[in-house]
Amino acid sequence: MTRDYNMFEMWKDFYDQSSNLVDQKVKEDFPSQGMGQILEMNLLFKKMLNETSERYLEQVNIPTRNDIANISSLIVNVDSKVDDLEELVEETKENQVSQAELKREVTNLKREMKSLDGKLEQIITLLKAPKQTNANTNTKAAAIAEKPKQNS
Repeated sequence: MTRDYNMFEMWKDFYDQSSNLVDQKVKEDFPSQGMGQILEMNLLFKKMLNETSERYLEQVNIPTRNDIANISSLIVNVDSKVDDLEELVEETKENQVSQAELKREVTNLKREMKSLDGKLEQIITLLKAPKQTNANTNTKAAAIAEKPKQNS
């Protein structure tokens, strides 16, 4: 009972089985799982490297990318506030010019009101005057009327 071991046949069987196994795994999710694991390890390594770098930069007192981004956003906010203040100052200057013009107009209006007040006083005195003149005229007319009677 001697068995012949054919090495070539054994190797061929092993190759076929392993090839079939590899083909099955390739057809399944094996490559994507492997790539996923590699990417996950890469991300973990990058995260660890970033954290280590941030800690080192913090200890050495050098600003990180996030620190510079925060400062730049603060600068943008300050710049917009300065722009708003500039607009407010310009509007205030325009209003001050308008206020000086307004003061002139109010002064002119006061003069006109005094003039109108004087004219109203004249009208009132003229309106009252006919009553007095009518009374005076009536008195004068009565006096004139009595004079001829006295003369006759």
